[in-house]
Amino acid sequence: MILESFLQYLRYERNYSEKTVVSYGIDLREFQRYLSGLDGGLRLETADSDVVRGWVVRLMESGVSGSSVNRKLSALRTFYKYLLKRRLITVDPVSVVKGPKRKKPLPAFVKEADMDKLLDGGFFDDTFEGVRDKLVLTMFYETGIRLSELISLGDADVDLFSCALKVTGKRNKQRIIPFGGELKSAIEAYLKCRNVAVGGVCEAFFVRKNGKKLYPMLVYKLVKQNLSKVVVMKKRSPHVLRHSFATAMLNNEAELEVVKELLGHESVTTTEIYTHTTFEELKKVYKHAHPRA
Repeated sequence: MILESFLQYLRYERNYSEKTVVSYGIDLREFQRYLSGLDGGLRLETADSDVVRGWVVRLMESGVSGSSVNRKLSALRTFYKYLLKRRLITVDPVSVVKGPKRKKPLPAFVKEADMDKLLDGGFFDDTFEGVRDKLVLTMFYETGIRLSELISLGDADVDLFSCALKVTGKRNKQRIIPFGGELKSAIEAYLKCRNVAVGGVCEAFFVRKNGKKLYPMLVYKLVKQNLSKVVVMKKRSPHVLRHSFATAMLNNEAELEVVKELLGHESVTTTEIYTHTTFEELKKVYKHAHPRA
């Protein structure tokens, strides 16, 4: 009865998606079955932190992945906060339970040589779409801009005189990103083509032939298709190009704090993952090149 009331609360008061509600229900019923199988047949309201830890150990020993265990704990946390709020319990048994640490995969990136091959190898024609698509990839790689930030750019945000982009990032935080002569030339070529192909007033800096701004799936598609010409890696997305920008900067001795500011990260801790990427690359080179490695 308590469990059903909780799921109704998620569905109608908290407006959780149906998929999340169903998932929480499955996880909580699984925990409920675990409790009923213990000596004394505990109920959801009487479980303590040791019982929750025991369930986590049982899950890990049965081969459940760390991410799945953490998802189940998330369901329990939300449930027991609900019971605490309703004064059906006095102590939250999950508040002191820590889930398994998640292994963060190193960010995928395209090597500098492969990006040079793509951008300099004659893969793009002189049509409006060809010039635009090349600029999209160049801008991702040379500025580290996010997909949402690129789509939201307006003409006024691109300053060719100062060679700088005014970018509006997460939580409407703005930053200025400088760019070099190569990107400036690519921008000028694009604007010239855009004026001929589209003309008139455009919704954004990057547009389709009808003058409407680009949309995320179109950008994903053009990035994936073009990266496929030079790499076979599984991930071929705009975010991979953002990773590639950060990795190239650090590989060429940029300061971590500078890369943080260019990427628009709140904390340098977020940026530090790219130092691991560059170290992994150094290890590969070392093992390949040193005779006794």
